[in-house]
Amino acid sequence: MKVLSSRIVYRGHKIDVALDEVSEPKAAKSLRREVIVHGPSAVILALDDKGRILLERQYRHAARKTLWEIPAGGIDEGEKPLACAKRELREETGYEATAWERLARFFPSPGILDEEMHVFVAQGLRPGTASPEEDEHIATEFVSARQLEEMIAGGKIQDGKTLAAWGAWLVRKKRR
Repeated sequence: MKVLSSRIVYRGHKIDVALDEVSEPKAAKSLRREVIVHGPSAVILALDDKGRILLERQYRHAARKTLWEIPAGGIDEGEKPLACAKRELREETGYEATAWERLARFFPSPGILDEEMHVFVAQGLRPGTASPEEDEHIATEFVSARQLEEMIAGGKIQDGKTLAAWGAWLVRKKRR
């Protein structure tokens, strides 16, 4: 696939929308593709000393509901993914971690969205004071692995990054 042209057709606060014209080897003519331009983000699977998972509960307007999810946030221009993960964990929950490990990277919706999510495991948690952004109203709670899996099975966890991170964690644990 080759990008013949790309232009931003909408500029927003958190996203832009690009209209790309692309050529594919098997296509007789060029194709148009809309791409939501968001940029990368960091996702944190934070585990306490008992192995419990730190969840956040917050309203997500696009979903029109309050969701349970793990902490995450957008990577600022020039910021490294791990630095973002540390910042977001501290800002959203007040916790800091003494041990960090890269777990996975994935594209949550590669058909329309350029966002790449960098997943980290944070352990050795120390509590502190959260400083969420003005529009973030976040409640936190630790749940056991069993509780998390019951929430997933019961449809209470509907956030894709939480499902993907937990699946990657289970694969890692199985391989060790």
